[in-house]
Formats: sequence, structure tokens, C-alpha cells
Amino acid sequence: MQREDKTGGLKVKADKSAASSAIFDFNREVVIDIEHMDLYYTAFHAIKDVSMKVKRNEVTAFIGPSGCGKSTLIKSLNRMNDLIPGCRITGKIEIGGQDIYAPGVDLPILRKNVGMVFQKPNPFPKSVYDNVAYAPRMFGIRDKATLDHIVESSLRRAAMWDELKDRLNKSALGLSGGQQQRLCIARSLAADPSVLLMDEPTSALDPISTGKIEELCDELKKTVTVVIVTHNMQQAARISDKTAFFLLGKVIEFDETAKMFSNPTHPETERYISGRFG
Repeated sequence: MQREDKTGGLKVKADKSAASSAIFDFNREVVIDIEHMDLYYTAFHAIKDVSMKVKRNEVTAFIGPSGCGKSTLIKSLNRMNDLIPGCRITGKIEIGGQDIYAPGVDLPILRKNVGMVFQKPNPFPKSVYDNVAYAPRMFGIRDKATLDHIVESSLRRAAMWDELKDRLNKSALGLSGGQQQRLCIARSLAADPSVLLMDEPTSALDPISTGKIEELCDELKKTVTVVIVTHNMQQAARISDKTAFFLLGKVIEFDETAKMFSNPTHPETERYISGRFG
């Protein structure tokens, strides 16, 4: 995928080694800083001049009708869109103070720090233990005691240890849909990310499983910055600190959730939140 500046010229940093060895700083107030970002799929202009700042240890919700750019943007935050032919981005995305589209950025390190949970649960066809231990093993951890600690800690953070401590060697595919989704969250947490991206993680779940994941988001933001895409207005109102409303590839409004839901600035936001379109 090409990275261009706003004039259409290819953006190149002089010191590629500096980019590849850059250290992410997740202690800063603004963890994700997007400036004048545009995204194209070949000729289709999917995201249009988006700028926003996401603060540390908050839950930020992306809302809006289908096809408005929410999932496209969230996948750009750990460069999942690199896998799509013809995708190109202009503008800048900084995470932890680093331009994540700069030449030489270490993608495995970026994705270790910026985890992703998808709409449908996607556990590996392995045991519960091996699912959670997958990322630590990928990063070279082989010591059994260390892996045991990471697996237990990650399952506890996902509020699953008591449910699964006696089923660690059982196949993850035998879990319920809600359990599988929380296992996928635990698998992401095992990499010790500082940012967790969640793309409609509860859309296929029952109300009880949805409630558990919402409670989990509230707990996780004590240590992790969470960005969640949701079509559920009530969910956004319940769990997020800030909300961004997307329409036709643009961010129409980005504000404190309580303010946006009680007194939105833009009429398009008010109509969407009140259910009069979208």
C-alpha cells in the first residue's frame, strides 16, 4: 500500500532506521492522533479528511450507518487495510507518538501494541490454553511457568478464569459464542496491548454475553485504551467516554458521549441518534 502526502507525492522519511526502532509512548495523554486522513480503495474515496484525538484510558465509540467508514478507519489503526489491494492513505496517523505509516515501522510490534477483536468470534482450532498462549509464543516466550501466568492473567482480565480454568485443554471451538468472543479478547490481551480495537464485538451475541463484554470494556479502560465500532446506540451511551458519528466517510461530530446524546451539535447526529435515519 502506498502512503502519500496531501499533494500526491510519495512521503518518505530520511532516516528509515529511526522509524523501525521507534519506541511507542503510551503514557502520553493523546494515544491516537489522526490528522487530515483520507483513505481510497483505488478510485473510491472511503474516508474523507478525518481528524481526531483519542485519549489514554478512555473508551471511544464509532457510530454511524453501515458503509460510513467506521470499520475502515478502525482497521487502519493497526494497518489491517494493508492487506487490501489498491488501498492508499493520505494524511497522518500517530499512535503512541509514532507515525504508524512511516517507512520501516515494525508491523508485528505495532499489532502487539494495538490489538484487534473482530465482529465474529474467531478462535483458533486449538485448546483454550493454546489460543491465549499463541501471541506470547509468537514473540519468543517458551517458559511454561511464564506462559501459565500469562494465560491465567489474560483470562482473569477477560473475566473468564473461573469459567475456563478447568477447561484449558479443551477445544476453544466447544465454547459458546459469547465465551468465544471473550476468549478472543483474552487472546488479544495476552500480547499486552496498550490499545484494543473492537469492531462490533457484540453484534452476534445474546444480551447476557453482550452485557459481560460491556462490563469488560469498563474494566479494561483502567489499563487499555479502547476503540469500539457499534451500531447499538444504547451500547455507545452506556460504555463510551467519547463518541464519533460517521456519515458518508466523514466524521460529522466527535464529542463527549453524554453531551452528544443529550445535546448533539449537528442535526445529522440528532436524526441518527433519535432513529430518524440510518
